[in-house]
Amino acid sequence: MTKMRSGIAVFPGTFDPVTYGHVDIIKRSARLFDQLVVGVGKNPEKREMFTSDDRIAMLREVMADISNVTVRAYEGLTMEFAHEMGAGIIVRGIRDSHDLRDELNFANANLMVGDVETVVLMASDRNALTSSTLIKQIVELGGSDIDRLKDLVPPGVLTRLKALLRPE
Repeated sequence: MTKMRSGIAVFPGTFDPVTYGHVDIIKRSARLFDQLVVGVGKNPEKREMFTSDDRIAMLREVMADISNVTVRAYEGLTMEFAHEMGAGIIVRGIRDSHDLRDELNFANANLMVGDVETVVLMASDRNALTSSTLIKQIVELGGSDIDRLKDLVPPGVLTRLKALLRPE
């Protein structure tokens, strides 16, 4: 892949929990931009499994070897966070046509109201069905063999998920 670099971009999400799908989009974005800020936000429509600090720690652990990626918590509108970070671009990952429809609305609003462009990266085949929501449901509904999630989440995330199921 050609290294086409351009300024600062923001990759926002709840990352609750961090998945290999997120990791893939972050690594690919880091090749495209001089700096990538991973923004850990809140979604009022979702109940969080991990605290913001936990999610930041998980992301920093996974991204430790990528020098142009930073992780920051934020509240409020993503377009305002992008402005605070000096970013003119928001990166979004798309898994399917439902994601595309939703992200198109956000992209248009961010451009019209915030003058921030959106760059969309398609999920790789391996990660197209990976969803933090699905992982949370498996954990919360008592999936008997949590180790099966090892193909969906990094090792440190799996350890934290196990701790939620079996607190010591």
